[in-house]
Amino acid sequence: MIIGKIEDGIVLDHIKAGQGMKLYNILGLDKLDCEVALIQNAHSEKLGRKDILKIDKIIDVNLDAVGYVDPGITVNIIRGGKLAKRSHLEAPEEVVGIIKCKNPRCITTIEQELPQVFQLTDRENRVYRCKYCESKAE
Repeated sequence: MIIGKIEDGIVLDHIKAGQGMKLYNILGLDKLDCEVALIQNAHSEKLGRKDILKIDKIIDVNLDAVGYVDPGITVNIIRGGKLAKRSHLEAPEEVVGIIKCKNPRCITTIEQELPQVFQLTDRENRVYRCKYCESKAE
């Protein structure tokens, strides 16, 4: 399989196998007017299998969403066909608008204009809880 070289764009690498499509949907990559390649189950020395997302345009990527899905992802910014910047992510302390609270008694269910805010309460196990009702995110 041959995926073309990116001149200016973003490569999200080292995504846990099977998480690439979830990230694709959360980031809304289907709405872009550029080429996007999702490579699933690629061979990886480090992970065994991994997913990769290649975006043929430099866009504003929600790094909190990326870090929430998989904090082990590497974000590579490509400019002029060369690596311009590489970032390694961690789980964000707070995520806004990515997770919906499932608690029917949560204030966000009634007051729908309130943002869905979840805070990291256990970094080791990556547990996020609703800021308003403290329900655990699924």
